[in-house]
Formats: sequence, C-alpha cells, structure tokens
Amino acid sequence: MTDRLLKFMAAENISQSQLADTLGASRASLSHILSGRNKPGYDFFESLSRNYPALSLEWLITGRGKMYRTAHDEPGSESASGLMPVFEARRQEIERIVVFFDDGTYREFK
Repeated sequence: MTDRLLKFMAAENISQSQLADTLGASRASLSHILSGRNKPGYDFFESLSRNYPALSLEWLITGRGKMYRTAHDEPGSESASGLMPVFEARRQEIERIVVFFDDGTYREFK
C-alpha cells in the first residue's frame, strides 16, 4: 500500500507534509505510515476519502482497479482525475473545445 500511496501523491503532485496537513494528521504519523512502521487506521482512510473523493480506496488498499474512480462508480460525481473518464462513462460526444490564451483571445474547435 505504501507504494500506491506514494504513486497517488506523485499523481496529485503533493508532498508528505501537504498530504498530512490536508488530512489533519501529524507529519510524523504520515511518515511512519509511508516507512511501513505503522499501519493506517480508519481515520486515515476516512479523511483520504473525504478530501480526495476521486481516489479509489480499493485500489489504494488492495491494488485492484484503477487509482481514480470514474463518474460511473458514483452517480452524480465528477472525476477529479480529469474529464475524459466522465465523458466515457456517460458515452457523450465532444461537440466543441474552446482554448483560452493568456492574452485574452480564444480559439474554438468543432
């Protein structure tokens, strides 16, 4: 599980201290979990689920499935991992894409 938690942190581009702060855990306790010294408890997983709803706890705990849940897994939810799984789950076609540039202009593709 430690390796998967590290992969998740890399995918989210967050440090140990950022994750600990977000979860309301001490940095030392997260360090002990990542080193394998301690095993995470219910509060750790509950906080992960609350703060990162797109994260698949099944993947984190068992390694089965994908890191992120799709909108199909939970009706009415958006996937934090990106928009493509949402489109795939709903079987929608992309109608147009609008790209906004930093100079205030935009370009629309149909």
